[in-house]
Amino acid sequence: MTISAFDLKRRRRGIRIGQDVHPLGGRPKRMMDMTIALVALILAAPVMLAVALLILVTDGGPAVFSHTRVGFNGKRFACYKFRTMMANSERVLADYLASNPEAAKEWEQNWKFKKDPRITFLGHILRKSSLDELPQLINVLRGEMSCVGPRPVVPDELQRYGSCAIDYLKTRPGLTGLWQVTGRDAMDYPSRVSIDSRYVREWSLWADVVILVRTVFAVMKFDRAS
Repeated sequence: MTISAFDLKRRRRGIRIGQDVHPLGGRPKRMMDMTIALVALILAAPVMLAVALLILVTDGGPAVFSHTRVGFNGKRFACYKFRTMMANSERVLADYLASNPEAAKEWEQNWKFKKDPRITFLGHILRKSSLDELPQLINVLRGEMSCVGPRPVVPDELQRYGSCAIDYLKTRPGLTGLWQVTGRDAMDYPSRVSIDSRYVREWSLWADVVILVRTVFAVMKFDRAS
């Protein structure tokens, strides 16, 4: 097989043939991300400080945690969130799955619980209001996420996307997305994957603006976690 000079240059830069050089939306989407994230971070700074102090006072331990997520072209990054779970959440999860077969089945199907025993009282409030996701504005500024995009997933979870994984890897995952304004946590896993894929295939800058506006109303409902 003949490899072009362009492909050789991409290989030297660590980009595999078949991968995209630029994320979905290119410069216009990135400029919108930077503007919105910077303004939002400045406006939300007092709220973020208050949330961090509440977590420290009510539960102790770190206020912010990071979890590995898959980004554009499969690059992994540390996704930031306010901590909404108990400090020993991994042990609580292991014990819960071992003693509850129905919960284990739910976790296998959806990678989440309708009633998660690991979440603290304050954590429930933060999740329902989506305040727990404010630290992801830093991920947006760093170029690891977008204001709008597919739901960020962990490496093992991406395997469940099947052929739709190609669409996911074409863009940066989003702070919000079509999945959030369509159904949030009431949606089953295959539907979330399908909607994320449709967002990528039908993307436009105007669609991002509409999703951002709809996100405001979705968060104001305060009745579902993202």
